[in-house]
Amino acid sequence: MSIVDEYLAGLMPLLAAEDREQLQRAHGASKADLQALVERYPQTPASLLELLGHIDGTHFREYPEGEVCVLMLGSDVFEYPYYLSSVEQIIQEAREGKDSIEGIYGDYLQEDADLLGAGIDSTLAMDRRLCFSQCMNNGGTSRLYLDFDPAPGGTVGQVVRYLHDPDSYKVIAASFDDYLRDLIENNYEFIYDVE
Repeated sequence: MSIVDEYLAGLMPLLAAEDREQLQRAHGASKADLQALVERYPQTPASLLELLGHIDGTHFREYPEGEVCVLMLGSDVFEYPYYLSSVEQIIQEAREGKDSIEGIYGDYLQEDADLLGAGIDSTLAMDRRLCFSQCMNNGGTSRLYLDFDPAPGGTVGQVVRYLHDPDSYKVIAASFDDYLRDLIENNYEFIYDVE
């Protein structure tokens, strides 16, 4: 059983009935869409491609049988669950993220030691990171990225969590596989509002 199969098998029974029903409408991304994602981000991990091959997004995603809006991911801030972005949303996000962390925060970056975690390159344009998830506030509070160009001390493919107010960027897993494994081992603690 792959890490994605294990993740989904553990997740589904914990979701509210309405969320499970919505996910029945979902389908996986097409081979062409997955190829477009790999062309944009050649280091996209196989496990993310596999997950998107099962479910092509849950962030207000329109499928032929209706909209899917299901919080199915988490982070180290358990009270903010996350949607899975579709391939189209990931690529659209990449078109919009031209600024770097340094460009966004300027001198404030030097003043606030908690703003930037170890292993994250503040000079890298945000579109170089693959944004695979928006939090329950549609990304306004938090987003999750795969970072393929870490600073010294980081790991290629690490998962970076952006959190707003107070703003911070932090590595929460060394890889997407580790990220899913952490969610499993923490018993999907981001699911707290079920029937």
